[in-house]
Amino acid sequence: MNIYDSKLWRDDVEKVMTILPELEKLSGKSVMITGCTGLICSAVIDVIIRWNETHPAKIHILAAGRSKQKVVERFAPYAHKDWFVYIPYDSASENTFPLGCDYIIHGASNASPNKILSEPVETMLSNFMGMKHLLDFAKEQDIKRLLFISSSEVYGIKQHDGPSKTDDYGWIDLLNPRSSYSIGKCAAETLCAAYYDEYGVESVIIRPGHVYGPTAVESDQRVSSAWAYAVARGNDIVMKSDGSQIRSYCYCLDSATAILKVLLQGKPIHAYNISNPDSIITIREMAEILTKTAGVKLKMEPPTEAEKKGFNPMRDSSLDSTELLDLGWRGLFDAENGLSHTVDILKQIV
Repeated sequence: MNIYDSKLWRDDVEKVMTILPELEKLSGKSVMITGCTGLICSAVIDVIIRWNETHPAKIHILAAGRSKQKVVERFAPYAHKDWFVYIPYDSASENTFPLGCDYIIHGASNASPNKILSEPVETMLSNFMGMKHLLDFAKEQDIKRLLFISSSEVYGIKQHDGPSKTDDYGWIDLLNPRSSYSIGKCAAETLCAAYYDEYGVESVIIRPGHVYGPTAVESDQRVSSAWAYAVARGNDIVMKSDGSQIRSYCYCLDSATAILKVLLQGKPIHAYNISNPDSIITIREMAEILTKTAGVKLKMEPPTEAEKKGFNPMRDSSLDSTELLDLGWRGLFDAENGLSHTVDILKQIV
């Protein structure tokens, strides 16, 4: 089954449309979205698709990804519309873009822990070089604005607890290969600032916390995604830490609306945290919501040394979203609603 076969998913998309009046600014414009089949950006595209279904002036979607087959399968009912175009794209390569566009949303990145561990070089280079190639394209084409999806991992390990503000940096272990992800994101953010200062290329940055939802691919090994798929199949959750780590969880559609708000209203060369204040919980609390929703058990096991290497080192990676809230954004799905919807939708489509 396709995700569009889920009435619950369609209802969730319809719900978030109510807080995006600024999408009118994109009418008749084109938006290139990299990482288009991923957890976050596929939800962004679904929001834009719904806009196009209900408005005469379409937003042209340039869906950039490595596999045309995956793009066509994910967006099957819409992939052959005249306002939906597939663009071959690989963040690890220098790409040639056959079409210009007005806006770019850059979400392509290694984000799954197993990928980061097995491909630290590719992870770091694709973050930095992928950003450089897009900034060069934006400069040449005089694109209105580029939005970069960074990460809460740029904050590193803090010396205090509580939500991080956008200038609240800790430290990152530079000689740990696992840091290829966080350092790559840091470098890409600075590159955005450098291109604005030297060439006037306008970017905005968002730093998501821990995004989850039924748009995650099954190979995604982030615990929120892996566990959601597990419980949707009736399997128990196996937790390999005490679960006390605090995270800012956010439903994929809430993340999508935040991205579109910042794209159209955010200040240039400014970073905005994506964090729903109603979804700052521990990993254990997240696991308990998932198991309760699916009627399965939560089990404990010690991690292997290899698994420990992939752990996010941040004990408290909660985020302060005051600046995003000031743009008029709000999360419509708290942790319980978002996680239960994720499980219910996955039950229908896996």
